[in-house]
Amino acid sequence: MSDVFTVLLLGGTDEARRLARALHGRPGLRVVSSLAGRVRDPKLPVGDVHEGGFGGASGLETWIRDNGVGAVVDATHPFAARMSESAVTAATRTGTPLLVLLRPGWQEAEGDRWHWMPSLEAAAEALPYLGRRVFLTTGRRSLPVFAGLDTLWFLARSVDPPEGPVPGHVRVVLSRGPFSVEGELGLMRRHRVDVLVTKDSGGEMTTAKLHAARELGVPVVIVRRPPAHDGVPRVESVAEARAWIEALTGQAG
Repeated sequence: MSDVFTVLLLGGTDEARRLARALHGRPGLRVVSSLAGRVRDPKLPVGDVHEGGFGGASGLETWIRDNGVGAVVDATHPFAARMSESAVTAATRTGTPLLVLLRPGWQEAEGDRWHWMPSLEAAAEALPYLGRRVFLTTGRRSLPVFAGLDTLWFLARSVDPPEGPVPGHVRVVLSRGPFSVEGELGLMRRHRVDVLVTKDSGGEMTTAKLHAARELGVPVVIVRRPPAHDGVPRVESVAEARAWIEALTGQAG
């Protein structure tokens, strides 16, 4: 039997990279970070990396068994619902401990004009009643949902070029966070943005746009997160996730 305890870290987020760095080099511990491959030039974590996904829950189950995985940490994006579902299914089938590392969502502050929506489709339906010049920050795969809104103008920001149909009046900006409040204010003023659309991703890397919208009095359409799985332990910080792994492996510090 191997003396190495293998942790599969489903990543792609800043929290996943920080957790991989915190655990890297510990004796008797192997951390394999998995990246789905949806970003062309991802920020790679330290240590071993698995790229390209697993092929659904069955593929993940096979990978867990074949690689002797002792624990799985789901530190994917809050909206990576399919991957999280696969993690629950595969961990249950293999009897592997599973932890969800999920950053806290954003909280409204005084002066905010937030409109919560249950889906991207609901956000698209609400847009014509809230503004005409839209700052769209929901990811490159979301643009087809807004493609039919030809009376609106869009400033769409994503890391990679969008896929599929796009709105008739759109300017695409390719950029990766973190962003500054000053930079977001300049961008929104320059393009005369009068409504912002985003997902409740949480975290500090992209929160500047919310501060800018508050200062400018711009309404914000926010898509709610998918519901969390009941019965799966969940933490909000890298330190808590590290402590969970330490408890499993008998390590400390």
